[in-house]
Amino acid sequence: MSLSNFRTLGRSGLVVSPLCLGTMTFGPGAWGADEASARAIFNAYREAGGNFVDTADIYAGGVSEEFVGKFIAETRSRDEVVLATKFGFNGSTSPLTGASGGTGNPHAGGAGAKNIHRALHASLKRLNTDYIDLYWMHIWDGVTPVEEIVQTLGDLVRAGKIRHYAFSDMPAWVAMKAATLASERRVPGPIAMQLEYSLVARDVEQEHFPAAREAGMGVMPWSPLAGGFLTGKYKREDVRDTGRLSGANPFGDSKFTDRNWDILDTLREVAAELDCAPAQAALAWAMARPGVGSTLIGARSLSQLSGNIMAADLHLGEDQMNRLNAASKPVDGFTASLGSQAVRQMVFGGNDVIGWGAQSAGLA
Repeated sequence: MSLSNFRTLGRSGLVVSPLCLGTMTFGPGAWGADEASARAIFNAYREAGGNFVDTADIYAGGVSEEFVGKFIAETRSRDEVVLATKFGFNGSTSPLTGASGGTGNPHAGGAGAKNIHRALHASLKRLNTDYIDLYWMHIWDGVTPVEEIVQTLGDLVRAGKIRHYAFSDMPAWVAMKAATLASERRVPGPIAMQLEYSLVARDVEQEHFPAAREAGMGVMPWSPLAGGFLTGKYKREDVRDTGRLSGANPFGDSKFTDRNWDILDTLREVAAELDCAPAQAALAWAMARPGVGSTLIGARSLSQLSGNIMAADLHLGEDQMNRLNAASKPVDGFTASLGSQAVRQMVFGGNDVIGWGAQSAGLA
């Protein structure tokens, strides 16, 4: 595997690299990269064969989009780069922009048609382009009807302003309803889900992964290193003065649990066998999971990026995958166990029946 070992994202014709360059770190901020550093990271990713770049309208207050647009123009790579950006958060109140909160314009955020058109117009201007390859709903607002979202984004696809759209951080039923509406109406539908997913965050396997598989959506993990926890730089015996985990993810110290430390111990063992860093083994695990399309990586330095890219050439053996899967297996309740092998055997008289979903995902 390498960055130029392309695959399609979901059931679409959008061809992307297995690792996507996330640019939340581009721009001013305590964890940001200045323009020169961001340009070097972008160029190194492209030189390694990567073609998928992900940003958002609120990253660094729009500076991330401006940097990305400038770098694409400088390298004359617009036709080669799959450019993704996002809408949804309100820049006047979102912690991702450094805003302190308070009362802002309600139509400067959310998934209503008014904000989608406003946000897209602003993003196109900052990115210095006339179309977006993949437009993400950054987060579901809990208010806008799914019918309105599908109608608005589908109209933008037909108008040529965006080529595809997808959803990030939403209930599984929202994405599934959107896909169903689009299918029944024969209009463009979502092609992917962007979700927190890592060895220590596998809860989305219960509802989101089956929904994505059924609807033909690829899964795109964000924070596959759990905000730096899976790099192995934190120590179980001493987490004093570590503060929050690195990056912009609002994890605080929530990853410092006994269960997660045990998962990290297994990861370290596998990484030692492969003679690689724990972060590389964690990324290789995420990329190898059924249903995962492209995995987001972020970097504040060239060394971080280089280490992450090396994961694309890493192969985990069956025993190593099994050990990591076992160590990180989510604790399922009864509802999550529905459709399991044990339940199928109860239903089918002791016989193990493999469904089409498992067959198509390569799980049979």
